[in-house]
Amino acid sequence: MSLKSKIEAIIYATEEPVTLDQIVAIVAAEEGEEPKRAIKAAIDELIQDYAREDRGMEIRHVASGFRMATKPEHHDAVRAFAKSLKPPIRLSLPALETLAVIAYKQPVTAPEIGEIRGVDASGVLGTLIDRKLITTAGRKDVIGRPILYKTTKEFLLRFGLNDLNELPSMEEFEKLLAESFQSDLLTEPPAETTVAHTSETSENEQAPDSDDDTTAEIVVAETESEKTNPAA
Repeated sequence: MSLKSKIEAIIYATEEPVTLDQIVAIVAAEEGEEPKRAIKAAIDELIQDYAREDRGMEIRHVASGFRMATKPEHHDAVRAFAKSLKPPIRLSLPALETLAVIAYKQPVTAPEIGEIRGVDASGVLGTLIDRKLITTAGRKDVIGRPILYKTTKEFLLRFGLNDLNELPSMEEFEKLLAESFQSDLLTEPPAETTVAHTSETSENEQAPDSDDDTTAEIVVAETESEKTNPAA
């Protein structure tokens, strides 16, 4: 892998401007006696490469660092595309826990979910069906014939999965869920990233399963418009 391609990947991946010193600290060990000069030259080459008219992105020098952004002439197209995307879904922690149980145990009935979680999940199931994250999968052939539930194609799309085989282990998923929810509690999302489509929690969800009505946000794929930050 060339030095220029490494630097390109680093600048692309960062949300905040990455400084020359930060890049040097990451890749300097491989660049001989004068890494800073070589790295600065590679950055200058990248800036020139992205300045061509046939490139939709550019590398900007802002806040003493470097970051990628869409070119101003493409902002209208990017905004139009961003508006066409599905907004993030906000779910309560009980809803996320119930969704996790269904994802790993499907097809599964409401009593089975309640037994695993220790609380009645019937209200949360209605919310997840409304959000099209789960659906019914027939009835279980036992006394009472309870309804079976499974995840949907929408669930795969929202979580960026090709199929259920790509689900992480239950332990990994629980860890990610806990980190995501804790992050949501500690940091209030910016106003511009809170989309109006975040449906209010249904009355059913707040009934028997309202042990925690704080919500966490499932963030769908980031678009390049989020890297735009056009100058005022």
